[in-house]
Formats: sequence, C-alpha cells, structure tokens
Amino acid sequence: MLMQYIALSFFVSLIVTLLIVRFQNVHGKYTADHDLTGVQKFHAQVVPRVGGIGIMCAMIVLLGYLLVSGNADTWSFTLLLLASLPAFLGGIVEDCTKKVHSLLRLCLTMIAAALGFWFLGAGIFRLDIPLLNMLIAWWPISLVFTMIAVGGVANAINIIDGYNGLSGMVSVFMLAALGYIGFLVGDTLIWRISLAMIGAILGFFVWNYPRGLIFLGDGGAYFIGFILAELSVLLVARNQTVSPWFPLLVLIYPIFETIFSIYRRVVLRGSAADMPDAAHLHQLVYKRLVRWAVGSKLPKEKTARNAMTSPYLWFLCSTSVIPAMLFWQNTLILQICVGIFIILYVTLYRRLVHFNAPRWLLIKKPRQNTSDQDQE
Repeated sequence: MLMQYIALSFFVSLIVTLLIVRFQNVHGKYTADHDLTGVQKFHAQVVPRVGGIGIMCAMIVLLGYLLVSGNADTWSFTLLLLASLPAFLGGIVEDCTKKVHSLLRLCLTMIAAALGFWFLGAGIFRLDIPLLNMLIAWWPISLVFTMIAVGGVANAINIIDGYNGLSGMVSVFMLAALGYIGFLVGDTLIWRISLAMIGAILGFFVWNYPRGLIFLGDGGAYFIGFILAELSVLLVARNQTVSPWFPLLVLIYPIFETIFSIYRRVVLRGSAADMPDAAHLHQLVYKRLVRWAVGSKLPKEKTARNAMTSPYLWFLCSTSVIPAMLFWQNTLILQICVGIFIILYVTLYRRLVHFNAPRWLLIKKPRQNTSDQDQE
C-alpha cells in the first residue's frame, strides 16, 4: 500500500516532466531560463524551468486515485491542494513571465497559508515556550504567525534551489522525516501526502540530476515549500506527542539559510533583503570546494561541476534530519540540535569565505592553462 503512493506519483511526474523536456522547442520561448550570466546562474544552456508542473500533475492524479478508492483522507488532500494554488500559480507565472516580484510571491504563499489555516486548521498553536504559547493560543496571532512561518519556509526552499538536484533531494529527506513520524503516530494524511510528494519529486529528479535537463522553477519550489510547511504545521497541530521543535529541526537548513541571507544582505551589506547575490552557502561550496573543471567553458564540464555541488548540501541537511527523527518527542534535545546545526553552518560558511576549507572536502581535476583566477 505504501509503495502505491510513491510509484503512482513517481511515474506521473516522470512522464509529464519528460514531455516538458521533449517539447521544449514548442514552449521554451515562455518557460525556459535563457539567462546564463546572472549572479545566481550556474547552468550552461537554456533549460525549461517549469518542473513544478510535473509534480503538481502527479499530486492531482493521486488525488483522483484516492477519490476513486474512497479514501478517508481525500477531502483533506483536496483542501490542501486547493490551498496551495496561490503559491503554485504565482510561481508558475513568474517562471513564464519573469515579472512577478518576490514580495508578491511571498504574499501569495502567505495567502495560501491562511487558506490552510481555515480549511484544515493548519495553525501554529504551540511552540513549547511558555510565554509564546500564551500569545499564539489566541487565533488571530496564531494565524499571522502561521502565515509568516509557512511563507518563510516556501521562500526558503526557493532560495536553496540553486544547483541540479539540491532542493529536490533535500526536500525528499525532509518529507521522509515528516512521513516517518506521521506513520509512527498514525496520522495517515501526513504520511500519504509525504510519500506522494517523495514520488513526485523523484520523478522530476530523474531529469534534473545530474544533467539539469529541467529546473524546478519558482512554481515547483514554492509548491514543495508550502507542502513541507503545511505538513509540519499539521503534524504538530494534530498530534500532541510531536514536539514543535521537530519540524523546525527538520527544516532548519533552508530556514537558517534564509535568515542568514537576510542578515548578510541587510546588516552586513546594507542592501535590500531580496537583492540577489552569489554568497549563499551552496554557491560558496561551488566556488571554494568543487574545483573540478574550474574555468572550463565546456557545457558538459560546467554541468558536471554544478551537479557535484549538491551532495555536500545533502549531507549537511542530513545532520539535522536524522537527529530530528531520533528525538522527535524531546523538545530540549531538539533545541540543542538546532543550536549545534547553526554553529556548524556558520563555522562552515566562515571557513569557506576565508578560503580555509579542509582539503579533504575539495574536489579537484587539474586542467592545463587553467588557474583559480579563471573562477567566476
């Protein structure tokens, strides 16, 4: 039964994404990323950026399957997908027009969070911090807090979507953790949606990693981020035995990446919080650790170097996901683990900024007539 959800969503996503890639000559004028020189661009050729369509199609087909089979979670699943539409559609329009401002996309995701609050009771009502628990017990404050948190997580997934396979596999790790705990506490809605999303993302992943034939795009990133956030909120709201710090630890990598990026841009550089730069952790890993084919202009080698970056961040994400799964009921240990992850992140970031990365982390491939000065 468990494998049915993964298998169905996987094959639907696989086929739909293949069709998008195969017929990009038809729609590429609108859906492809033609910018190869931007500050956050590290791909070597024009690529469709609407991979989120395949993932959404997989979820819609799975919803039809649940409806036909008379599953008890069908209505909640339907409401969740309906609530996700503002976030997903706002991202897709941006993918096709490049004209939807980041603030508007964030607002649309917060609207989606409000819909989830009203449709499903997906609200943050406890944080296991006495004073804050008293404040968010009042539903208006809980609603605002939930909208900010869900919108922030969705935006965070979009921020880490920088290299082939990065946000996709990280999201699979996080969904696996949420689904696992949902299974342990008997919450069928949580683990069913988690498995379906895992299958859908893996179907996209086949075409995204390592060759980068298609990108997740804003539509896919915001949709995945919204589902991750909603499952996290629902899991805690529906199951009192789950610590609210469990989903925070599971999602801490993209969350802290976002917080640290805002700090770096606003406090250290005095620029706008949404001003693009090339100083995210994954970009430093690409520049400082993945020295393979530095300076090469060959698309094949640039794509390979792109793909070599993601496993570093997969491993970093696992350092928070695994402890979260082990100590999902223990708030104190989870809080300690959050602090340890933040220290690990900042330490790694500082070492990369100061060109002090451990040699065993470097990936090198010597090339003739190439030096580190040729780097980006």
